[in-house]
Amino acid sequence: MTTFILSVPDGTAANTGGNDTPERAKWGRPLEFILACLGYAVGLGNVWRFPYLCYRNGGGAFLIPFFLMLVFVGLPIFYLELYIGQFTGIGPLQAFTAISPFFSGLGYCTLVVISIISIYYMIIVAWTLFYTIVSIAGKMDWGSCDNPYNSDACYSGDYDRVCRENNTGAATDQTYFLRRCMEIGQICTGIGFEPYDGSFCLDGDVKIPWYRNVTRVIAAEEYYNERVLGRGDATWTNWGSIQWHLVGCLALSWLIAFFCVIKGVQSAGKVVYFTALFPYVMLTALLVRGVTLEGAVDGIIFYLSPDWETLLSPSVWGDAASQIFYSFGVACGSLVTLASYNNFNNNCHFDAVFVSLTNFLTSIYAGFAIFSVLGFQAQLMGVGIDDVAESGPGLAFVTYPEALLQMPVARMWSILFFLMLFILGLGSQFAGIEAINTAIVDKWPQLRKNYWKVTAGTCFTCFILGIPMCFSGGVYLFELLDWNTASWAILLIGMAECVAVSWSYGIGRAIKDLASMGMKHNKVLRFYWMAVWTVITPVGSFAILVFVLNGWETPSYNDYVFPLFADLLGWAVGLSTLMFFPVGIGWAWYNGYRGKELFTPTEAWKPAKKELLAPRSDSIVTTDSVHQGPYDNMGYIM
Repeated sequence: MTTFILSVPDGTAANTGGNDTPERAKWGRPLEFILACLGYAVGLGNVWRFPYLCYRNGGGAFLIPFFLMLVFVGLPIFYLELYIGQFTGIGPLQAFTAISPFFSGLGYCTLVVISIISIYYMIIVAWTLFYTIVSIAGKMDWGSCDNPYNSDACYSGDYDRVCRENNTGAATDQTYFLRRCMEIGQICTGIGFEPYDGSFCLDGDVKIPWYRNVTRVIAAEEYYNERVLGRGDATWTNWGSIQWHLVGCLALSWLIAFFCVIKGVQSAGKVVYFTALFPYVMLTALLVRGVTLEGAVDGIIFYLSPDWETLLSPSVWGDAASQIFYSFGVACGSLVTLASYNNFNNNCHFDAVFVSLTNFLTSIYAGFAIFSVLGFQAQLMGVGIDDVAESGPGLAFVTYPEALLQMPVARMWSILFFLMLFILGLGSQFAGIEAINTAIVDKWPQLRKNYWKVTAGTCFTCFILGIPMCFSGGVYLFELLDWNTASWAILLIGMAECVAVSWSYGIGRAIKDLASMGMKHNKVLRFYWMAVWTVITPVGSFAILVFVLNGWETPSYNDYVFPLFADLLGWAVGLSTLMFFPVGIGWAWYNGYRGKELFTPTEAWKPAKKELLAPRSDSIVTTDSVHQGPYDNMGYIM
């Protein structure tokens, strides 16, 4: 007897005769998908990267190139990936193979990218978890210079405050320097200048900030490097010892992530209500507290004061573009994966616009919270705001923690801040884990009935691969992966995705596919999407790539410049994310695809909705493990 398997609306096989493969899961409701995308896109980059880039690149003027990059690069790729996933109901590995044999390796490229990112990004989450735990325990030692690892150059705001309070009868203000309170005039004299006032020395007739001409290391920086990372004298040739506290935090982070996504979108869809929304509650609390601090207004003005001349600098536009790719998480396959669990008629156009604008506004909102506190810290320590403003881990684990210690009820604010970072980082991980899992279960659908085991295998493997970054020298490997993975390679992947849809598959077909899902755009929107997908976004991505490579710098960490073999390893990591593209072309050629067939969608490229299935005369008949094809006119397996 012949067994028929009908394609059900979610794009999977409904058992009608002996096949016990479970159906592909779905989001419980559209809001869960939006929150999952929001949790994925809104992450640590909004808090520790955007505010710094904004201040460094012209303040309020930077919002112009950032918004333009959002409109012409970030949003188009974001929407494109949602369309691919939702229309086909399959993950990126099979979706890009189906759209054209020539692009059959593109999905594997995204899988390599998201796998590497998931491994090293969880290290950051582990750092935030460590700070959260010590904050709850009340052991906030990053403001102390009395630890065994502290150097003579150590100082902090607390030490400076004590020196100022005890400044009785001194000719000039005092500060903490070389493990004791010293008059600033005495410091000026000691470094070869004349005393002037509490912030400046005199070099002839020129006023120069005294604190920029001496070596001082903030206690929070030594705590981060020596206590948290255990960096010591570790280098690439001396990897140092394993830091067991980091291993424990990393294991706990992966364990929490495992339980959050243990059932895929069915469990993650419930967790995202908390992980996507609660950080806004904590960010608001930090903002309200920040703007009430003395000096907060100065910090906010410094953050947004526009310098229109910076718009003439190419580096400003390059920073805007890099932040879009960094923050939105496009070209990693995660968005295709998340959208593949949508209902066919979900309005992913609204989702893409809403999440993109929310991401943009969240970045600005976070900047107010960050710079209000930095303005307070700068005034408290008697330095310029640009002297305390940093990007990346330096802001999250050095500058901001130091400022938190100066607040009333410092322990509470520290818990709130690091818990917010932990949840932001963890929320961004869900999509990456799901992308890896989906690649596995789409390839072997029978594993869906043991989905939790697939999740356990993914989390455990990523945990093991992350352990090298828990050594003293692990931060160098972390920096190398971050420097070379989510940078130039994803620009090429994003460009290839646009070309695959607009030029290989056909922009007209894509617009019709969107209409079949209920998104019938008016003439203006249709022109916009056709223009960005066919020309503006691919050309813009290539232009950004040229700029990035032209200004490429050798990876470094603080004052340590990586040796040549480490730099070559970094390039190998970057190239590894692209190697499957030529492999995919070779696979297609080996399997007999020639000429036009290389750029023709296969039979596996079909709408996930059964009622819309119809044979196309230009399709290549093939099979796929998700749709259980090939199909006849009625959607049955032949």
